[in-house]
Amino acid sequence: MPTNGPRIRREKRTVAAMIELYCHDEHGSQGDLCAECQTLHDYAMQRLDRCPFGEEKTTCANCAIHCYKPAMRERVRVVMRTAGPRMIWRHPVLAVRHVLDGRRKAGTAKNAPPAERAADRTE
Repeated sequence: MPTNGPRIRREKRTVAAMIELYCHDEHGSQGDLCAECQTLHDYAMQRLDRCPFGEEKTTCANCAIHCYKPAMRERVRVVMRTAGPRMIWRHPVLAVRHVLDGRRKAGTAKNAPPAERAADRTE
């Protein structure tokens, strides 16, 4: 299992909290996620584990590389549209940090050519 830094771990907590809120409100789950939401959760965690920007990432919605499959991206968009406004009441620190992270400029992907990474550092 990949080791992630604090930024990716926080993004995972935020996404998991949003999916839990959505599943509880929309599917009536109590405790465990329904199968559909569990699949989305697992997919999102896998995508975050493999994020090419690592600790330099912005939020996925503002990313230049959309690594989610279109169907899964739409499902996450629905979850965030539903759960996002509730996050400020249920998880205020994660919600505020997520908004701030969305304003951050994405770094350079870890697997980008060295010349591209060097050019980004000089800007």
